[in-house]
Amino acid sequence: MFESINRFWAWIILFILTLLVTGCGASHTNFTSAADARSQENAVPVDPSNPSEPAASDIRATRVDLTVSAAASLTDALTEIEQAYELQHPSIELSFNYGGSGALQRQIEQGAPVDLFISASADNMLALADKHLIDAAQTANLLNNELVVVIPADSKLTIASEADLAQAGVGTIAIGIPESVPAGQYAKESLTNAKLWDALQAKTVQGKDVRQVLQYVETGNADAGFVYRTDALSSRKVAVAFEVDPATYPLIEYPVGIVKATKHPKEAEDLYHYLQSQEALDVFDQYGFSVPK
Repeated sequence: MFESINRFWAWIILFILTLLVTGCGASHTNFTSAADARSQENAVPVDPSNPSEPAASDIRATRVDLTVSAAASLTDALTEIEQAYELQHPSIELSFNYGGSGALQRQIEQGAPVDLFISASADNMLALADKHLIDAAQTANLLNNELVVVIPADSKLTIASEADLAQAGVGTIAIGIPESVPAGQYAKESLTNAKLWDALQAKTVQGKDVRQVLQYVETGNADAGFVYRTDALSSRKVAVAFEVDPATYPLIEYPVGIVKATKHPKEAEDLYHYLQSQEALDVFDQYGFSVPK
């Protein structure tokens, strides 16, 4: 009898032990699953098409913003270059500040956060180098341009030279502000050499940059305007009346330089060299700029 009772309790104890072991195993499994889930939540996402590459969120975390102050006449070409460069350098985001080169120069002198400067005049770059705001060793003459006079596409005026601007039918002549817009300075020098500046000043209206001058002519608010050849090519609303004699104004140069105060010197230098690459120069050429020989 006692032997039967002992066997009964032995089976009971074995059953209880089995339940305990099974429960512990389940608890361990649940704990492991929860830990795995947390691990997956905290894992750095990767690009499923290329596991070796970081995902977009990881790129955003390391993205570098570069600011380029550039002459307004470069707007169209640099917009295309921006798209190509960012596609090739997903961790770089370019921001462009366009305007008259003199105004952009003053912004840099006042401490504006700029990484690269592209001027439409060597004088503006030289002034910054003289103040040690740009390293002269990190500057290069990037492009050249030409000065032309444009009229509205539907204009009935016959204008073939600067002397024709003095005729009664020409009421308003648009130029950039000579003190801050290189195109305006070139126009003033050319008219001065032609001994027409004093006579035509009463007709002039001044724009803050060459693109505003172009807009004055496009909208009919000016009968003629001095702009770069590249600006004339960008608009169907104007026609080139004549090319200004290049002997009457200085060579138009577009130097590029790295601002010493940049917080991203390596990235700024990479962009500086890319702008001088054949790939970028081909884009500038498409928009009418010429490359220095």
